[in-house]
Amino acid sequence: MGSVFSPYYALARGLNGGVAEAENYCALNVALYGKAGKRWTMTERGRSHIERSADHYRIGPSSLHWDGQALRIEFDEINVPIPMRVRGRVTVRPEGLCRFVTALDNAGRHRWGPIAPCSRVEVELDKPGARWSGHAYMDSNEGDEPVEKGFRDWDWARAEMANGDTAVVYDVRPREGPGRVVAQRFARNGETTAFEAPPRHALPASGWRIPRAMSSEAGSTPQLVSTLEDTPFYVRSLLRTRLLGEEVTAVHESLDVPRLVSLPVRMMLPWRMPRRG
Repeated sequence: MGSVFSPYYALARGLNGGVAEAENYCALNVALYGKAGKRWTMTERGRSHIERSADHYRIGPSSLHWDGQALRIEFDEINVPIPMRVRGRVTVRPEGLCRFVTALDNAGRHRWGPIAPCSRVEVELDKPGARWSGHAYMDSNEGDEPVEKGFRDWDWARAEMANGDTAVVYDVRPREGPGRVVAQRFARNGETTAFEAPPRHALPASGWRIPRAMSSEAGSTPQLVSTLEDTPFYVRSLLRTRLLGEEVTAVHESLDVPRLVSLPVRMMLPWRMPRRG
C-alpha cells in the first residue's frame, strides 16, 4: 500500500504538493524463481479495486486473509513483461508473532519490524504448476515520508539459523547523519536478541553495477550463490556467510535510492509495474 517503487504514486505526489493517498496505489508482488520458471507480477490498483478489514485485504483478483492461526494468500495475476498467468495459494503459519519495531533512519520517520520472522510456508501454484513447503519470514516497513527523503542506500539480509531462529542484518546509509546497522536474532516464539553485526565485506556488483555488501565473521568471506533479481536500482541475491558462529545461506537485498528516483528509472518502471484503475 503506497509502494515506494510506484512511479504513479511518485507522480501524484509531485502534482499535489507532495501529498497523495496511499490507498490509491496498492499492489501484490509475486516473484518466483527456480525450476518452475521465473515469474514476476506487481500490478498496481487504485482504491476502487481495494477492500480492507481487520483480517482481510483484497487487491483486485488477489487477497490476503488472517484466520487467527495463519495468513492465507490467494493470487491470480499476470506476469510482466511477457503475459503469463500466475495463480496459486500461499499459507504462512507463524511459529510466534513478534512486536519488535525499530527506526531505520536517524529521525525515526521510517520503521521496520518483523511480524512473523520464524514461520512455515506452504505454496501451491496452479500456474505454473508447482508446490513446496519450508521456512518463511514476514515483516513490515512503513514511512512518514517518501523513501528518497530518508535514505541513500541500504543492504538487508535474513538467514535461517540451525535451530530455526532467524537472523537479520539491516545496514542503512541515511541521507542525514551516520549510518545505522540493526542486527537482531529472532527466536521461534517471537523473542528477539540484539547482536553486534560482524564486519562488512564487499561483494561483486550486480549486472547493473549496484554495489553489494554483507556482514561476515572473521575468517569467513561472504560468497555470492546467485542473483535472483537484477534491476537498475535494486538487486536480490542468495549469499553464503557466517553469522553467530554458523555458516548460513542468506536472502540479501541492496537498494540504491538515487537510482530509484532518477527519471530514466521512473520511466522504465511501468514495464514491471503496470496499473489498473
